[in-house]
Amino acid sequence: MLEVNNLSLQFGKRVLFDDVNLKFFGDSCYGVIGANGAGKSTFLKILSGEQAPTKGSISIEPRKRMAVLRQNHEEFNDFRVIDTVIMGHKELWDLMSEKDALYAKPDFSDEDGMKAAELEEQFAEMEGWNAESDAATLLSGLGINESIHEKQVAELAGNEKVRVLLAQALFGNPDILVLDEPTNDLDLKSIQWLEDFLLDFKNTVIVVSHDRHFLDTVCTNIVDIDFSKISLYTGNYTFWYQSSQLAARQRAQQNKKAEAKKKELQDFISRFSANASKSKQATSRKKLLEKINIDDIQPSSRRYPGIIFTQEREAGNQILNVDQLNYSNEDGPLIKNLSFEVNRGDKIAFLSKDGLPVTALFKILTGELQADSGNFTFGQTITKAYMPSHNDDFFVKDLNLIDWLMQYSKEDADEVDIRGFLGKMLFSGEEVFKSAKVLSGGEKVRCMLSKMMQTEANVLIFDEPTNHLDLESITALNNGIKDFKGTVLFTSHDHEFTQTVANRIIEITPNGNLDKLMTYDEYIASEKIMAQKEELMAV
Repeated sequence: MLEVNNLSLQFGKRVLFDDVNLKFFGDSCYGVIGANGAGKSTFLKILSGEQAPTKGSISIEPRKRMAVLRQNHEEFNDFRVIDTVIMGHKELWDLMSEKDALYAKPDFSDEDGMKAAELEEQFAEMEGWNAESDAATLLSGLGINESIHEKQVAELAGNEKVRVLLAQALFGNPDILVLDEPTNDLDLKSIQWLEDFLLDFKNTVIVVSHDRHFLDTVCTNIVDIDFSKISLYTGNYTFWYQSSQLAARQRAQQNKKAEAKKKELQDFISRFSANASKSKQATSRKKLLEKINIDDIQPSSRRYPGIIFTQEREAGNQILNVDQLNYSNEDGPLIKNLSFEVNRGDKIAFLSKDGLPVTALFKILTGELQADSGNFTFGQTITKAYMPSHNDDFFVKDLNLIDWLMQYSKEDADEVDIRGFLGKMLFSGEEVFKSAKVLSGGEKVRCMLSKMMQTEANVLIFDEPTNHLDLESITALNNGIKDFKGTVLFTSHDHEFTQTVANRIIEITPNGNLDKLMTYDEYIASEKIMAQKEELMAV
């Protein structure tokens, strides 16, 4: 068990959280959430001992081992990949190092032999003989090929180093596992593997993630940093979100009787409990939800941006036709003989192994790149709005946010209109006079979304729109695109976003393309489609 006692953290006059008392125990998975800047990662650092609190303490049950996903990707550059993973179990690694040093002595004595025998006994008790094979299994599950296991970490690409460090944290069955954004740089297959690993993991997990599908799949509890407090709730992220929204609506309905409110909340819990029985966490989560005290459900102080896409005019029947499109970069072909027709109202998720083919396609469709061959035609009624994955070029001028957005607004828009619009996108008060050059990644994305909304286009094109956004903005964007009546072409690594928006999937591979009218979950669950995909990738 890990216990948090009277914990407080303060920077100057700013209080991140105060008087926090929590217990983490058992085989529960705790998802830590909070608005940007609330202190999620800082809280994990305090739990792991990396940062000291202003006051209070953290205590771990004696003889329990904590493992933490490290964020310094260069820390183990001088070590073999397989050794780096085993280092996740410090006691075992230290024992192995001592044993190896002992055997390497040129003047190995009887006394050394007795010590070696003692170490060998401890090594066997810790199942040290399985260490390399266990580490290799973790690496393979996370997509690190066996040919890489003996290399130096310094030889690996950045996304490979992230996976090695994740394998290091998972190694050796730690009693408490602390993970900060573990799905970053993982592909779908690796994320699914990690989800299954954590579902089978019998010890305590504490995790920060912006991936809602991941939080919903693995979490039994939500730890919410809000109102300078840290509160513990039963259920996954969706349960927390929907229940907090319901509580907020009830609080706004001052004339509603307490009995009616209680019944509405109880009905909500019952419905969610029934749905939980279909999930991987079925039994334990359903039992937990059924024990919830109605008073535990509280409204959140979160602010959600107002993301609403409208069309100035509806599109006609001809949207977009792509015919035998080909494109190569300096490394070789990215798009090969790509043909498809977009129908009115389609919301198409484009997939590719590394994202480059989809980005190239979107840039071709918006005129930023020229295809090598083939052609495409938009219908005469079509107006387009495009949000690229990289947006720094839009923020080079030293303009305040009012003047920045005015560039992309209608001629009759005035400052009052723009300020009101920015307010809905969570830029309030003096923030509208902030220079566009100094915005954070999330603020830039909210500005780009504001730009898109101003165009009132009937075809929206998004390249990884959830990058840099917090959970609140991702949820608002997700709902805004779901409600949009026009056509959407997009790519995203956010599972929940893709599943809830797309009604069609187009996957671009080096040797052919797949085009299926179905949801994302149906697509990835189809053994037939996955077999087709493997054939195309192997050619």
